[in-house]
Amino acid sequence: MTDLAWYQLGLIALIFIWSGFVRSGLGFGGALFTLPFLLLIHNDPLLFLPIISLHLLFFAGLTVIHSERNKSDTKQSTVNWAFFRYALLIMILPKLAGVIGLLILPTALMNIIIFSLIAAYSLTYILGRPMQSSSRMIDVLFLIAAAYVSGTSLIGGPLVIAVAMRHIKPHEFRNTLFVIWWILVSIKLGAFIVAEVDIQLLNALWLLPFAGIGHFIGHRFHEKLLEKDSASFYKSLGWILLGTSVVGISQALS
Repeated sequence: MTDLAWYQLGLIALIFIWSGFVRSGLGFGGALFTLPFLLLIHNDPLLFLPIISLHLLFFAGLTVIHSERNKSDTKQSTVNWAFFRYALLIMILPKLAGVIGLLILPTALMNIIIFSLIAAYSLTYILGRPMQSSSRMIDVLFLIAAAYVSGTSLIGGPLVIAVAMRHIKPHEFRNTLFVIWWILVSIKLGAFIVAEVDIQLLNALWLLPFAGIGHFIGHRFHEKLLEKDSASFYKSLGWILLGTSVVGISQALS
């Protein structure tokens, strides 16, 4: 990031505070709700995806370990291990295919795909009609699609959530997703290393404190989110994502 201006670096730091907040508060969205803003600053997914991946490994692992150590208070695990095994078996191969797509597709085309997917997700939030699975067959289709999308851009969360809502309880939701993301992101980083893609370790380290600020704020927000209706929050976020995606697609096409 040495070629970026000081104000660009400042904006990136603020966006990573937001990234930590949504990841910790919602259990997903560290890439979905931040990547479009990052790409408007510098349109290279391979710069930001390794950083987001490294942060997810750190904060997701930290959260799950802390929660599982404290589960003796409620005698309930915060991870639904049966769903984790079920989802992972379906998702591993499509995940690898998605990573290959990310590495071989042109950057401009990759940006159009990312912004188009985010625009589609934003409409489900604006309309208050999040994707839902109603059968085992749809479960499998959603998980395959989520794995491929996650492989290309780390934004497959809404598709996994559509399946998870049928299978796991609210108190298991965030940490179960974190364990799934942890494994899938490890696969993605491993593929980056094999393909000799720079995993941006130094950039991830200097941005870690900013993501940490968001993480601790989001951790407090998470408990309140379980207690309240979050429809208005998602609707507002949907409009922001839609506007950002339109600008991003316009830039990529030009």
